[in-house]
Amino acid sequence: MTEVLHTTSKLPAERSATASRTYAAFLLVGLVLLIVAPLFFYPIFLMKLLCFALFACAFNLLLGYTGLLSFGHATFFGGAAYFTAHAVKEWGLSPELGVLLGVVGAAVLGLIMGFFAIRRQGIYFAMITLALSQMFFFFCLQAEFTQGEDGIQSVPRGYLFGLIDLSQSTNMYYFVLAVFLIGMVVIWRFINSPFGMILKSIRENEQRAVSLGYSVARYKLGAFVMSAALAGLAGGVKSLVFQFATLTDVAWQMSGEVILMTLLGGIGTLIGPIFGAGLVVTLQNYLATSQFPVTIVTGVVFMVCVLLFRRGLIGEFYASRLGRKLGFEHRR
Repeated sequence: MTEVLHTTSKLPAERSATASRTYAAFLLVGLVLLIVAPLFFYPIFLMKLLCFALFACAFNLLLGYTGLLSFGHATFFGGAAYFTAHAVKEWGLSPELGVLLGVVGAAVLGLIMGFFAIRRQGIYFAMITLALSQMFFFFCLQAEFTQGEDGIQSVPRGYLFGLIDLSQSTNMYYFVLAVFLIGMVVIWRFINSPFGMILKSIRENEQRAVSLGYSVARYKLGAFVMSAALAGLAGGVKSLVFQFATLTDVAWQMSGEVILMTLLGGIGTLIGPIFGAGLVVTLQNYLATSQFPVTIVTGVVFMVCVLLFRRGLIGEFYASRLGRKLGFEHRR
């Protein structure tokens, strides 16, 4: 009997070790695939996918781990795109400084928007973010530095650290990949920190978190600003990839698109939004020149996923028997 109990007590530890090895192997395979991807796919398509994947992961940081549904994340994505494009083109800043300026600008916008939005919950929170986002959209439409409906075009990619020519697609791709990986490491560290654990407790039971003495409003605002900054990182890099920033980047449709990506992949999962973004971007890319309307096809895919995969593609995989066997349920 003692031997049986001793063996049973080892099972959780052995399962955790197996899960860690499996997860590390998947990450290594994924990293290798990303490194060799330009040899098989169009680099611009890959860079767009990585930018929107980071954008979706940044949004998931707020929705999936804090429980706050924002309809205004295009403000940070598009705002950073404008800030970066203007700084690089008009001020002559290097690409890394331009992206950094975009991140700071997005964080400031997040601080302002979050200060007002977190005072409400649920649908009221979502509507406040939408209203403020629309205000920023009309600001971009009228502001002189955004160049109105024409947007900021012909943005130079420049030289990274004054050495690496980003006008070369291969160099630009690996720069975007590096930014994406840095962003994912920041998100992983954030959600696995004590701060992230408190955010999860707020998501699960906000009143209990308040009763434990946590300043819920401050934690929500911190998560909002962090999510905005990472969305800005994606937007700033995107403006360099395509060498322009337009009103499309700050329109409410962009906010709806990132919600779609996150829901398709699976909210509250680290890699789910990456798969969701990959699915949406791939559909947009390959259906753009076909006779099929992209929005209708995307809508049908979303309906099918909602009906059949309520947790999202990756969420359902985590909940499946294979996912539990591999231990991925511990990696949400």
